[in-house]
Amino acid sequence: MTGVDPSRPEPGPEASADDLQADIEKTREQLGETVTALSAKLDVKSRAKQAAAHTKDRLAGTASKVAGAARNNQGSLRPAVPVGVIVAALAVGVVIWIRHR
Repeated sequence: MTGVDPSRPEPGPEASADDLQADIEKTREQLGETVTALSAKLDVKSRAKQAAAHTKDRLAGTASKVAGAARNNQGSLRPAVPVGVIVAALAVGVVIWIRHR
């Protein structure tokens, strides 16, 4: 949101009609920016979708790292991998469940 611009004082009593009109236009522009910012903050559905997408991306990156670390030198999976796969699957399931709520 925008605040009061201290570098732009209000026109005084000696201001011309053009000065007043320019001040009105600038104020309208600032008001439009403020309304847009408030609308974005109040759009809960969109913000929830963004948060879910961010979490999904983060989980996918973590799952990739875990899968890479789970392989031993011969390329086969370590015994603890099934537990990691289950945890990752549960995390993805929770994200999907939250998105569809």
